[in-house]
This record gives sequence, structure tokens and C-alpha cells, in this order.
Amino acid sequence: MKNKTSLIGFAIAVSLSTAAVFIFHPLWAKGEQVKAPIEVQLDNFTFSPKTITVPVNSVVTWVNKDDVPHVIASTDGVFKSKALDTDQKFSYTFTKAGTYPYFCTIHPQMLGKIVVQ
Repeated sequence: MKNKTSLIGFAIAVSLSTAAVFIFHPLWAKGEQVKAPIEVQLDNFTFSPKTITVPVNSVVTWVNKDDVPHVIASTDGVFKSKALDTDQKFSYTFTKAGTYPYFCTIHPQMLGKIVVQ
């Protein structure tokens, strides 16, 4: 009987501590959502997807899948990556709503857009 009582007590303690994490976690306290990774791939000299819409405070990551380097830069100078070789990544956090057109500075025909709402 002692083991059964101990097991029930342990289960209650785990349940309460789990509930406390959900209630008091800083992200939930601020009403923010935990977001899945958002990725844009550079492949065959194109951005895919070409246009994406994300919420404020989203992190967008670009991944170069081409065999040549690319530099990602917003047209208004808000963000710019270093030259990315194959499989290298660049991430940027969008903290303000707006539309952010971008391009590859090495291959200016490569165009994309991030819409932040």
C-alpha cells in the first residue's frame, strides 16, 4: 500500500509542476506563442517560398541549397547576410510589422518577400 500511495503522490507532484510551467512560463505570461521554425530555401537560383507571411517576432532562416554562394539582403537595408556557401544558414528576427522585400546581392534576379503581421 505504501508504494501505491507514493506513486499517487509522485503523479500529483508531477502534474502540479507541469501545470506551473505552463502557467508561469515567461512566453505564455506575455501572451506570446512558441513558433515553429520558418525556413526559406535557396535552390536553383530561387527563394522557396518566394513570399511568406509570418507573425511579429518570428525568426526566418534562409538555407542555401545551391552550389554557389548567395547574400540575402533586404531592399531597405534592415538585414543582410554574409556570403552563404552550400548548406549555410542566415536567420533574422522580424520584430515589427511590415513588408520586407529582399534579394541576393550576387544574383539580383533572385527576389523574395517577407510579410510580417
